[in-house]
Amino acid sequence: MSTILEQAVAALNEKLHETEFDGIAKFSITDEGSVLIDSTGARISEEDADVTLSASAEVFEAIMNGEQNSTAAFMTGKLTVEGDMGLAMKLAGILG
Repeated sequence: MSTILEQAVAALNEKLHETEFDGIAKFSITDEGSVLIDSTGARISEEDADVTLSASAEVFEAIMNGEQNSTAAFMTGKLTVEGDMGLAMKLAGILG
């Protein structure tokens, strides 16, 4: 199992702690795999989601560390979004 994915799950669960997320979102990390986020938290999974956000491991790590704003990453093409844009914006608000 990828260390990057394990770190992503831990970071996302920390950010989602005590926050309600009522959709299904997936972070697809290039050359690593995917992390699914739903009402139960984050886990490594390739399941279908309402929205899929795709980025490189470097961009994803920068977003998680607060070094990269997710909206700015999207606007500059570093992060792509497929599916429910409203849900993606809600997730961006949670991640900061």
